[in-house]
Amino acid sequence: MTADAAVRIAAMRPEHAAEVLAIYQLGIDEGDATFETTAPAWEEFDRKKLADHRLVALDEAGRVLGWTAVVPVSDRCAYAGVVEHSLYVHPGARHRGVGAALLHALLDSTDAAGIWTVQSGIFPENTASLALHTKAGFRVIGTRERIGRHHGRWRDVVLVERRSAAVE
Repeated sequence: MTADAAVRIAAMRPEHAAEVLAIYQLGIDEGDATFETTAPAWEEFDRKKLADHRLVALDEAGRVLGWTAVVPVSDRCAYAGVVEHSLYVHPGARHRGVGAALLHALLDSTDAAGIWTVQSGIFPENTASLALHTKAGFRVIGTRERIGRHHGRWRDVVLVERRSAAVE
């Protein structure tokens, strides 16, 4: 990953699967991104994520630098406009605006689709993600203390959300 490559945001497609899942696994391996311990197979990933809101950041050569996707928070109709998102950036592409570009593109996509709330749970140690989300207009709802065990220790999760000003 080079630091000077231009970034293009595009729809996530099946041909991006290997790179998307590799970046996901890198984030998992770092230990402060998710409770997951291994990236799923593409078929499971593809089945769970909403197809209209899956994006990748690509460099000039078409390599995936990062990705974002959403899942519905509930199948109840009252929550039809509420999603939870994930965002991962390749370690070699960080601090270049890739995460911000992906997050802003995702919010444009969800706003256009009438989604009124985008939320996420972030480990408090993941200060870069918390700062990115704050800059993008997310607010901290609260902290779920000791919500789950991760590699043998209890972890807290900071809940963040962004309400769309475009959806009434």
